[in-house]
Amino acid sequence: MGIVLKQSIQNVVVTYLGFLFGAVNTLFLYTKILPDAYYGLVTFILASGAILMPLMAFGVHNTLVKYYSYCKDSEKDSFLTLMLLIPLLGIVPVALVGFFWHEPLGDLVSQVNPMVKDYLWYVFVVGLAMAYFEVFYAWCKVHLKSVFGNFMKEVFGRIGVSILLILLHFEVIPLDFFFKGLVGLYLLRTVIIKMYAYTLRFPRLNFKFPAHTKEVLSYSFLIILGGSAALILLEIDKVMLNQFISIENVAYYGVAVYIATVIIVPSRAMHQITYPLTAELLNTNDQVGLKKLYQKTSLTLFIASGILFVLIILNLNDLYLLLPESYRNGFIIVFLIGLAKVFDSLLGNNNSILYNSKYYKTVLIFGVCLAVLTIVLNFLFIPKWGMTGAALASFISIFIFNVVKLGFVKRKFGFLPFTGATFKVFATLLLLAVLFNMLQFSFHPIINILLKSILIVVMYVGILYRFEISEDVSGVLSKWLKKRQE
Repeated sequence: MGIVLKQSIQNVVVTYLGFLFGAVNTLFLYTKILPDAYYGLVTFILASGAILMPLMAFGVHNTLVKYYSYCKDSEKDSFLTLMLLIPLLGIVPVALVGFFWHEPLGDLVSQVNPMVKDYLWYVFVVGLAMAYFEVFYAWCKVHLKSVFGNFMKEVFGRIGVSILLILLHFEVIPLDFFFKGLVGLYLLRTVIIKMYAYTLRFPRLNFKFPAHTKEVLSYSFLIILGGSAALILLEIDKVMLNQFISIENVAYYGVAVYIATVIIVPSRAMHQITYPLTAELLNTNDQVGLKKLYQKTSLTLFIASGILFVLIILNLNDLYLLLPESYRNGFIIVFLIGLAKVFDSLLGNNNSILYNSKYYKTVLIFGVCLAVLTIVLNFLFIPKWGMTGAALASFISIFIFNVVKLGFVKRKFGFLPFTGATFKVFATLLLLAVLFNMLQFSFHPIINILLKSILIVVMYVGILYRFEISEDVSGVLSKWLKKRQE
């Protein structure tokens, strides 16, 4: 776990820095500067672009990680050339559909909110930029250099958005330029990550593709289904809200979801490095190492995501006092989405195991079925319960999907991510939630949040260290305490 822990810690720092800027943008700048309807439009554009991304990347960001270690040194240039060209198989058809059917597509997505139609091309450009960004980010991951890519993904764009919003606030730029600048940020970060990836290995174009090209194309095509299904589970609620209720509600829902999304920051950081390591363990058929990595990532991520969930839920009322009144009705949304994110984290590197194994086709079928279920549930629940219905649909779909993946890994590989330590962490979190739910301060909301959070974290870390629940956590704390004593 040495390289995993080292780069995971670096990625956690970078990712939290990104979420710090994201929190400032989401909770304060967007809500105070951008009109609610236009904030909803931003949320719709980015969510729609994210759903298009797997199709336009054509699965290459996963394919590159899976097959790079298979390639001999003499094949790597031709393989990387292939990885640069394959996304065109998705980009060109999407561009043609957008060009020839722009009017009917625009009419379809703007039935309730007419303003959306004028920004339809923005969705295509954002999806394109996201697609090639992920390709070059994967290029970095296979060389076990994920930190800079993580910085570009999590921090760079958010700093850019902060600058754009401040310029908009002081009327340096008009609203229309803000949207163009937002799209430009996504394009710029793709160019930068491309330049960095080329410093790690500059591609010499070689059109004599590897012998296993057919297998690579087949995997890429199938992984589109998995990637699309995963993002539909995550993003379709924001897109479908636009079809049923006014776009301001997309902004309110997006803020609640963002608050809950903080829970998966450790997971996103750790997966940058565990994904290629999992692929290598599977390629070498190291079952013992795979089980150990599975259980360690599960426990570490549960420790981190669990405490974040408790902190968010116990501090949510104070946090909402800092926001405009129209954004304060999302407690149930935060709870449901947050619980789903904790379950995601509890599965550790489950996704890495499945998508890099020989069983990926079966898992993709599960994912597609559950993506369809998500769409159906949103159609049923949003007209009835609005934003709460969207959150409930997402929670049910993610819960079922995770149970299916958990059972499938157990059946095919013979192990679960849970250990006795998992249940000790759960008991500790439950104890903290009950104890500190009764503790209320009467100071300013920011002071209340800080006081309660410090008390909870100190007690939590103390219990983890005292009872040595996690080998990795105890090791890090022991080293830190030793240095302090010196």
